[in-house]
Amino acid sequence: MHFKRITTALTTIAALTALTACEDTGHDRTVEVTSPTAMPGKGTDVSSLEQAQAYVQGYASCEKMGTDPNDSRLPLTDLTTVGKWAVTERGVCSDRVEHGELIFYLTSDMKAFQEGYKKRVLDKIAAGEATYGLFSRVFVGKNFAVTPTETKTALKLSRSDLRILTCNPTATVPEGYKREKALVDGCVLSDFVGSADGSGSPNFEAPRDPAAGDEPSGKPGQPAEGSLGLPRAESLDELKKMLHPNHIDCANYSTDPDTLAVESIDYRPVITGDHRAWGVEDRALCGYPAGAQRAHDLNWIDTVYDMTLLQNRARDAQREDLKDDNRLSFTASLLLVGQNIAVETNDPAVRNGLYQLQFLYLNCEPGFTAPAGYRLEKASADGCVLTNYEPGGN
Repeated sequence: MHFKRITTALTTIAALTALTACEDTGHDRTVEVTSPTAMPGKGTDVSSLEQAQAYVQGYASCEKMGTDPNDSRLPLTDLTTVGKWAVTERGVCSDRVEHGELIFYLTSDMKAFQEGYKKRVLDKIAAGEATYGLFSRVFVGKNFAVTPTETKTALKLSRSDLRILTCNPTATVPEGYKREKALVDGCVLSDFVGSADGSGSPNFEAPRDPAAGDEPSGKPGQPAEGSLGLPRAESLDELKKMLHPNHIDCANYSTDPDTLAVESIDYRPVITGDHRAWGVEDRALCGYPAGAQRAHDLNWIDTVYDMTLLQNRARDAQREDLKDDNRLSFTASLLLVGQNIAVETNDPAVRNGLYQLQFLYLNCEPGFTAPAGYRLEKASADGCVLTNYEPGGN
């Protein structure tokens, strides 16, 4: 698999954002974490669409408010409609400056609205759209929400008292932005505008180096704010339970050395030879290596006694693979790590599931960076980073 094609789901972000832009689509700030009942402030409690429009016009262009459900300016896919999520009115206005639209929702119960949005996000993820809601454009006030189609408009609204509602469990709020609890568990309110192309809010974070003493969380590689941490397991059995059956098929599971050494035309592990020489304590293969049918669903899982050794050897192997054409071979697995565990897989769908469990991919490509909104953290191996971003395209 070419390096630039390594994540099917993430390469479709641009198309997904364009389809659902209305619904989910540089200055010092302080991070604030408020109570679960805290809500955006003055001006965000309105009694009509006209008042909501007037508030938004203090920050962005919003002309010709319409309430016709057949208005051509409405998105092809609805976020929600009147009668759902306690929505009482819906409208749309035009942003003449940024050439887009803003869709408004009045709600009689903001908690019900947030619960509805969270369920939508989780349902989409369960259906295979792992990145849905990662770049949310759902701005909420006390009793209304507005979803701009354009990133530049979202940046303008981020200066208001409205907050972006994000419920994708892989999303984080970078250091330097407000981070507040939503009315429902599992969601967050912030003024950070994420964007797949990096055109959203600036990312003030840099990878943290625990050796330099900037390790406030006690977890290697974590930024000062917003990190979701890395997963941990104390045994292969515990790791297997974490992964099977929702993320990796471990119905066929083996720790037999000969089975572990299997490579097929479709699958090549990161670790070769004696796994202990790579810093791995115990190792297993989940999948079907051969038999009556061609090998399929091969993923290697590891408990790690020396994460630095593992990452250094994986870095060397990755760079050796990149030498010829700066691309990983089609069958190469990628190494995703936790605190003391690792998974080797070349399946993009599996990796998307692992990112939801907070595993991160070891990327040692020279000059690699990630757009704002993705995790980008210090690796144990020099010249590498840990991230949940995989570049797409050719």
